[in-house]
Amino acid sequence: MRTDWTRDEIAALFDLPFTELLFQAATTHRAHHAPDEVQLCTLLSIKTGGCPEDCGYCSQSVHADSGVAATKLMDVRAVLQSAAQARDAGSQRFCMGAAWRNPKDRDMPAIVEIVKGVRAMGMETCMTLGMLTPAQAAMLAEAGLDYYNHNIDTSPERYGEIISTRTLEDRLETLDHVRAAGINVCSGGIVGMGETRADRVGFIHTLATLPRHPESVPINALVPIKGTVLGNMLADTPLARIDDIEFVRTVAVARITMPQSMVRLSAGRESMSEATQALCFLAGANSIFTGDRLLTAANAGDDADAALFARLGLKALTGEEPLRAARACGSSPAELATAD
Repeated sequence: MRTDWTRDEIAALFDLPFTELLFQAATTHRAHHAPDEVQLCTLLSIKTGGCPEDCGYCSQSVHADSGVAATKLMDVRAVLQSAAQARDAGSQRFCMGAAWRNPKDRDMPAIVEIVKGVRAMGMETCMTLGMLTPAQAAMLAEAGLDYYNHNIDTSPERYGEIISTRTLEDRLETLDHVRAAGINVCSGGIVGMGETRADRVGFIHTLATLPRHPESVPINALVPIKGTVLGNMLADTPLARIDDIEFVRTVAVARITMPQSMVRLSAGRESMSEATQALCFLAGANSIFTGDRLLTAANAGDDADAALFARLGLKALTGEEPLRAARACGSSPAELATAD
């Protein structure tokens, strides 16, 4: 797969007539994925609030006045019970997030036990715990973690306007540690944060020119939360939010530039019309978070998703297809060892 995309090439994709862009994205998607299958994932906050980072979009930051209370890491048994419920509801991947800048070494034994327990249920595992050391990444790999999520959030140029407590280089360093440990990478970002199209070009360019494309690319539409910097800003300037057509364009460009990745239609879906979601699936999105909650924000819900899938003739992806796609992206032997 190409990893030498230029910004001008990506900008030219964004500038295509909408129907032509969707045609190219759908054609690319069909060349690498079943067009009627969508992976169902469930996201659970295993440690909420109290994060020292100052991400302008996040209600879990100690810098936000969002009313989200800090909690301790969930009990292992409680996490596994939630995973079993998600599996029984049809989810294939169980994603777990902890509001940390980085995990402490004392937290790792419980995290390892959680990974092993969820994998024993036959589900794919994904975690987002903040920045990792090489040793921590190695522990997660040994436990059998399938994916590690660490979003780059936005373009390199806009990054410092959204977050000041870490740099984009810090993010990319953790992705390097994850790769070196043999764990599949899940990395995307958020659009609708008042950025320009040039920022969206830069965001896609950063991902599409990594030495290897992320196996999973979540595209989030900002959910403005009162009390966060961006939530307060966009409440006053709603025109700065991204429109539906531009969001679909972003999904389509991600699909064309990273053809073998799972492109996840992530946060913000609960406020999208069925028509917008259908266009995203046509543009190459083939993964969603299901259930009625994400980390702290609302989600569309299982019943609404089932009804939408029925109307569109879509079905839930099952089995090891995503891991096979990860292997096709060029996964290392160490990654192959994580497959169920």
